[in-house]
Amino acid sequence: MISLVDTVAARAVGISKTYGHGPGAVTALDRVSVEFVRGRFTAIMGPSGSGKSTLLHCLAGLDSVDEGAVEIAGTDLTGLDDRRLTRPRRDRIGFIFQSFNLLPTLSAADNIRLPLALAGRRPDRAWFERLVDAVGLRDRLAHRPAELSGGQQQRVAAARALAAQPEIVFADEPTGNLDSAARGDLLGFLRHCVDSLGQTIVMVTHDPVAAAYADRALFLADGRIADVLDAPTAERVLDRMKSLAEVD
Repeated sequence: MISLVDTVAARAVGISKTYGHGPGAVTALDRVSVEFVRGRFTAIMGPSGSGKSTLLHCLAGLDSVDEGAVEIAGTDLTGLDDRRLTRPRRDRIGFIFQSFNLLPTLSAADNIRLPLALAGRRPDRAWFERLVDAVGLRDRLAHRPAELSGGQQQRVAAARALAAQPEIVFADEPTGNLDSAARGDLLGFLRHCVDSLGQTIVMVTHDPVAAAYADRALFLADGRIADVLDAPTAERVLDRMKSLAEVD
């Protein structure tokens, strides 16, 4: 029998998050419970202020929760201080930001290997080669970020997030600064990482086309899960987003 811990990469159990105090307090998350199965691609969507980025940051251990629990591969992150969070953030979690955050003095290859270098770990050569092939930039590995297009830089950033073979990769609006061609390249890369490399990816996006690359779309509204779509299409996602906007 396969245990639940073996199949679930991350879960939130009744998590809440409020910013501020008194009459001006804003509830970003309101008792949210959700699971993310290994080897699946989930898109998180919702109107502005729905709590989608807060959920992503809490799941990744970048922000704390006021109540509830967050688990990564069965490890409870709740209550860990920054020192004790360092290892799971480094070894089990990858994060792709909207801004590329590449070091300008390093080559693309060295940027990809950077998390492992900081952890004092040798890169898994076979895994690195698979990532290089997946990212489609083998002929650009010696180039520095300034010599790469925006789309190429974001693919390097995505490969860097995957370099340590994390349990799960979180992506916060990773296509937000890209043109349509570069957006398609990056989303195709993420889809390939799920299908061929067995990665688990959770992506916040406002773009129905981007969400259509996922296996599942999760919709938030007012800090709560409002709906879930399996095998989303851009049309179905757009319709659901319009209905959430009408409710608001």
